[in-house]
Amino acid sequence: MSTLYDIEVETLTGQKKALRDYEGKVLLVVNTASKCGFTPQFEGLERLYRDYVERGLVILGFPCNQFGSQDPGSNEEIGEFCQVNYGVTFPMHAKIEVNGANAHPLYVHLKEAKPGLLGTEGIKWNFTKFLVDRQGNVVDRFAPNTEPDKIRGAIEKLLPQ
Repeated sequence: MSTLYDIEVETLTGQKKALRDYEGKVLLVVNTASKCGFTPQFEGLERLYRDYVERGLVILGFPCNQFGSQDPGSNEEIGEFCQVNYGVTFPMHAKIEVNGANAHPLYVHLKEAKPGLLGTEGIKWNFTKFLVDRQGNVVDRFAPNTEPDKIRGAIEKLLPQ
């Protein structure tokens, strides 16, 4: 059986990256969108990243256009939007699908490991968040309307003191 660390992703600039590079880190994986009512969460996500990156948190953003076509831009446009409007410095990746036959293997893994409400696996909207511990276990799933600051306690429990 493969693990989270066996999955490969692509950066906004088209580089392949193995999730194995994040082994030993706490990960917060988020499907993002640039034109969504939850888009201002980028600000809170960036704040979490800056507050905890030195202790081992990495936030991984994955743009997705599957919900209301709210991220129609190119990878380059998405990267520029995130940087200019929200000062995003955490790793953003190439646009992916999170549901359906073309769902990225990362999201297949996340959804199987931590189903949503009533056991449903599908991602319901942009800014669904998955928290992964330092051993690569998916330990929590947060709804799109969960503000990043509300996740602080769960993150702190997983970080070294």
